[in-house]
Amino acid sequence: MKINIKATGIQLTPAISDYVEKKLSVLSKHIDQGGADPVVQVEVGKITQHHKSGEVFRAEVHIIGGGLDAYAASEQTDLYAAIDMVKDEIVRTVTQGKDKKLTLTRRGGQAVKNMMKGLSFWKRRS
Repeated sequence: MKINIKATGIQLTPAISDYVEKKLSVLSKHIDQGGADPVVQVEVGKITQHHKSGEVFRAEVHIIGGGLDAYAASEQTDLYAAIDMVKDEIVRTVTQGKDKKLTLTRRGGQAVKNMMKGLSFWKRRS
C-alpha cells in the first residue's frame, strides 16, 4: 500500500505526514493486497470559504487499486481531528464493502450447496 500525501493551503510538515501515515496504516489489514498494490491518495489542507468563520481544515482520502475505489472526506476546526474523522470513515467504507462481497460469496456458495443437495435427492429416488 502506497500513501501519497498532498497539502493544500498549509505547509506539509514531517509531523503531519507521520501522523497521516500512522493513522492510515490501519487500512493495510482491511485491504486485500492480493492483486495490484493499492494507492492511497491523501489531501490535507485549510479551506477558506466566506460563509464559515475561523479556520476550517479538510482531509480527504481516496483509495484506488486492489479491487477498491473508496473515497472519504471530513471538515473540522482542527487538522488532526479531521484526519481522525476521515480515517474512521474510510475504514467503515472499506470494511462495509468487504462484508458485502463476503456475504454475496457465501450466499452463492449456499445456493450451489442447496442445488447439489437437490440433485442427490433425485438420484436416490430413481
